[in-house]
Amino acid sequence: MAIIEVSDLSKRYGELEVLKRITFDVHKHDVVAVIGPSGSGKSTMLRSLVHLEQIDGGTIRVDGEELVEEGAYSAPRKIKQITSKMGMVFQHFNLFPHLTVQQNLELAPRMVKGESAAELRRRSGELLEKVGLSGRESMYPAKLSGGQKQRVAIARALMMNPHILLFDEPTSALDPELTGEVLQVMKRLAEEHTTMIVVTHEMGFAKEVASRVLFMDDGQILESGSPEELFANPRFDRTKAFLSHGLK
Repeated sequence: MAIIEVSDLSKRYGELEVLKRITFDVHKHDVVAVIGPSGSGKSTMLRSLVHLEQIDGGTIRVDGEELVEEGAYSAPRKIKQITSKMGMVFQHFNLFPHLTVQQNLELAPRMVKGESAAELRRRSGELLEKVGLSGRESMYPAKLSGGQKQRVAIARALMMNPHILLFDEPTSALDPELTGEVLQVMKRLAEEHTTMIVVTHEMGFAKEVASRVLFMDDGQILESGSPEELFANPRFDRTKAFLSHGLK
């Protein structure tokens, strides 16, 4: 069974239709890269999955449970329970500046799950080691580089033991050297079979790491396939034009 099932997802801002009957699914251990030009609806689609955007029509199911069914949302309590299965990593990190690295990691699981201080300390230490930031527990975000902040954000998302990780252009605010740090962490997560949806402009990552690539344009999934299929033999001229620019 698919972890995420999306069908006929529609979204408007006034007269502007930004998502046009989007349909796809994600299975356990998939790494789905979502590529396409700016303004094509990629981030809006991703944010819809965790109810950060409210859709106007369509269905989203997570682990077989309806977040929204044909445009009608489940009760708030059920929405909270469903969205807690997904961890989100944002373009601009969204760390709390007044909290240390360790406090940023431990806040949500303490409040939501009521975990003990000892268990939180153990897991936050393990995850900071996983993302290469051991020893920085007591630092504040202002003292970290952009790449370090994004790695803290990834560790923070993992603290909630999500079934799936969503990445919204996680490297677009970083310079090339710091981008590499973050992509290495994401590659390791993929090697550990973490289920991920990654909205990205990093074509090399999509080509090397993704199990499936979705190309979006003008609010639609224009085509989808394995990296080998989509990068080597795109079916549409629009995809070919985008890739010829993006792979230079």
